[in-house]
Formats: sequence, structure tokens, C-alpha cells
Amino acid sequence: MASLHTLTLLLISTNLHLFGASSSNSNGYDDFLECLTDQFHRSNSPTDTIYTPQNATYATLLPSHNPRLASVLPRRPDLIVTPFHVSEIQASIHCSRVLNLQIRVKSGGHDYEGLSYASASAPFVIVDMRNFRSVSIDEKAKTARVEVGTTLGQLYYTISRTSKTLAFPSGVCPTVGVGGHFSGGGYGMITRKHGLALDHIVDAKLINTDGEILDRKSMGEDLFWAIRGGGGSSFGIVLEFTVTLASVPETVTVFNVTRMLEENATELVDKWQHIADKVDENLLLRLFLSPTNSPATGNITVAASFTSMYLGGARDLLPIMEEQFPELGLTEDDCKEMSWVESVLFFANLDDQPLDVLLDRTPAGSFYFKGKSDYVSAPIPVNGLREIWNFLMEGERSSLQLQLQFSPYGGVLNTYSDHETPFPHRRGNIFMIHYSVGWFNLNESEAGIRWIRGLYGYMARHVTQNPRAAYFNYRDLDIGRNNDAGNTSYDQASVWGLKYFKNNFKRLVRVKTKFDPSNFFRNEQSIPVLGM
Repeated sequence: MASLHTLTLLLISTNLHLFGASSSNSNGYDDFLECLTDQFHRSNSPTDTIYTPQNATYATLLPSHNPRLASVLPRRPDLIVTPFHVSEIQASIHCSRVLNLQIRVKSGGHDYEGLSYASASAPFVIVDMRNFRSVSIDEKAKTARVEVGTTLGQLYYTISRTSKTLAFPSGVCPTVGVGGHFSGGGYGMITRKHGLALDHIVDAKLINTDGEILDRKSMGEDLFWAIRGGGGSSFGIVLEFTVTLASVPETVTVFNVTRMLEENATELVDKWQHIADKVDENLLLRLFLSPTNSPATGNITVAASFTSMYLGGARDLLPIMEEQFPELGLTEDDCKEMSWVESVLFFANLDDQPLDVLLDRTPAGSFYFKGKSDYVSAPIPVNGLREIWNFLMEGERSSLQLQLQFSPYGGVLNTYSDHETPFPHRRGNIFMIHYSVGWFNLNESEAGIRWIRGLYGYMARHVTQNPRAAYFNYRDLDIGRNNDAGNTSYDQASVWGLKYFKNNFKRLVRVKTKFDPSNFFRNEQSIPVLGM
């Protein structure tokens, strides 16, 4: 079994990608290529940014880190465009509309079900935004303009080169692209103090179905509301975001303390549930749970790792922990003081690397993967925790790589209403659960999927209900999909829409119907239009 350190990195930084799917050209393919080549010539754009399956580079542009997706969404794109200029994106939209081909947009590629670069059946093209990755920082105004092909690592690196006391509250995996991450949520290690990434978006540029470039003023508040938590790909192609930056101290403190079941891990996790959303908002106590072999006994056990960030020095952190979570027994030796950007490396398990590793766009690891999510509004009883341990230890008897991640809420998240943005999971939630299973051999696929679905089924009694909520950035086709790639009714789409967005789903549908009535921008879990 992989170590917890390795597995944590894989699960945090996994790109979930298409591998080995087949492509079949249609008559529309040649017509599209001809249309796009003509449009590029008209705008003096280089045609070497257009890749067909016959190009040697084509395969390298298709993510391949989660071969499971080959059986989930088996269709490869008929063509990939890697634009450098807005006119090339506009040309792609024009030709797609004229020829009635679907278009998918990819920024970083961390898509749990591959919806940004794969399809169940319909012919489609990809607009890969990797070349739109400019970042500009206004230190005085505490803002940043970030193009959607930028990775989180590049954003963090650029901020750190400008200021020691500015940061941004988003995820811990450096190779994630900001396009999907910002527009779907964006949880990170300073979220309890500074909110989600989407809470910091103050402007955006988007290309609509007519090829028009809209900013916040010209798109209007309804559409601006929708792309901050409802996902951008249902409404257009987002080019960039303008975001406010967060002020942080020059010194922060991190720690990672692990306890086994025989070291009272059950009691610690139970106590954590009662205080994780209530502690000082400068403190975020994240919890990772995984099966392992006990160093003391050699028997299978469960490790609970409290992987945490405090916005301040260890001298201030220790009294808080002593008062609110003394059972953990945190000591000064457990604590590491560092800068905020150094903490980025720490949580990505890159703390032995130079800072410029954050500029690397290549994700780590390649293995079969499936993830799911839940929200918890009341502590799971101790007997429920013990059932979770049984699931984990049973899975340990196979070669599956298993992990649960408990991410605490509370703090500033309680100050937002559920309707302020499409992201509805605010006050009332103690924590979010991320379930994950990985495996390395195809013949383990059935066991991996059976394990995670079994645990998810058991957990129904312990998580939110009516609806059972889910995190949009942890996309999950198990909770509903449309095999016709987005041509689905409101009732069909509400199966997943209400879980991701709760009552905000209804408003998202109205916005979609107003701004994209032909349902041009769509995928297997996109926002539908009324009347279909």
C-alpha cells in the first residue's frame, strides 16, 4: 500500500483524465476543420494551434491520469484548439454553432469525471485554455487579474513574488487550473478565515454564444452571479477573473499530527466533529482518514491525520489548541512556522522542492480513481465512525488505495447566505467529506467502484438530506448523468442539480435559458434550459 504521504498527494493533486478512448470522424469533422482554418486565416491566426487525431501532438494534449474514464466517457475529441488569442476562441464558437458540434473547454484538466475533455457519445471539439495563463497583481489595490488557464501554483508563485503578506484562498493542488476551480467553488487552507475562491471574484470576462466579450457590467448581475459557483462552462467560455487578495501574516504555522485507533483516534475524531467548525477562524483543522498497518502491532488499523494551518505563530496557536482541542496533545515540536507560500508547498507535499516547482503544470501520479462527496450538519455518532473504520480496514485487505478527507466549515463561511452565490453549502455545515478510492490495475476496477459506492450508501444516514448535498468541483456521474450530453429536461437535470446547488439550481436554469436558450454550451451535467 502507498504511504499516507504519497496517497494524500495523489488524492489532492490527481488530474482525472481520459485515457485510450476511440475517435470516429464524421462528415462534420472535415467541415469544421475547413471552417476553422478559414476563420483563422481571416484573423491571421496560426493554424498550428489546431490539432487533429492525425497530429503527433494531439495525444499529448489529452489528459491520461485516470484510465477509468475511458469506460465512463469513451469519446475522444474530433479536434483540439489551443488558442493564443480571443479571436481564435470566437472562431471556434462560430464554427461549432454553424456545424452543430459540441464544444468543451479545458483549463487545467482536474475534472473528476472528465466532462471538460470527454463525451459519452456526441462529436465534439476541445478549446484548451492552457495558453491563457497571464497573471497580473495590483499590490496596492490587493487584486489580481487571472486568466483561466493559469494554475493555482502559478497564481500562488506570482503573488509570493509580489508580496509576503498577500495570499489567495483556494485549493492545495498546484496543477489545478483556475477556470473550473474558481467557477465551481474553491476551498483551501485559509477558507475559514477568508472564504472560498469564488467569494473573491469581483469581475470576469466571458465569451457568449454570439462570440461577444462581456465583463461584469455588460453581462449583468444575473450571469455574473451564475459563473461564481454555478460553473462557467454552462454559460460561455470564461477568459479571466479579477479577484481580491487576502491579507495574511508573514508567519503562519502548520502541523500534521497522526493518531492510530489504538491511540484514541476514534475519540479524537469524535471530538473534532464538535469543535472543527467552531474554533478560531484563523485555524483550519483538516482531517485525513486512511487504513494502514499499525507500527506497534502489525495489524490493520486506521490512521487519523490532523493536517492543519494557523494564520499566526506557534506561540499563539498552542494556547488555542490547549483550550479547544487538548485531547490531540499538540506540542511545540509538532509545529512548523513558515511563510504562506511555503505552506502551499507543505500541503502539496512539495516542501523539499524549490518554490518554482509551483510553475510545473504536470500533475503527479497515474492511477484509476473515483471520488464522491457529502456534507455533514450533525456529528456522526461513535458507532457510525466505527462502521467507517470497518469499511476502511476491509478495503485495506485488498490493494485499493483508500482515503476520506474531512474539511471543516464554519468561520467566515457562516456569514454568507445560501443564495448569495450558486454555491449553497454555507452555514449549518460542520464539514465536507471527500471519499476517494484508487487502484493501479484494471482488474481491480469492480472492487474499487463497489467499495466506494458501498460506503457512500451506508453514509446516507449520517449526512445532509433533502437533498443529499454534493460539491460541484467533485463532479460525480453516479448522482445523475445524461447520456445525450446535455440535451436533458429540467426534471432529469435536477437529480444532480439540486444536490450541487440546492434551491439555487432553479435560478441557474433561468439564467441559462436567458443567456444560452439553444443550450449550446452543454455537457453530461450542465445546467439545462427550460422547455427541453
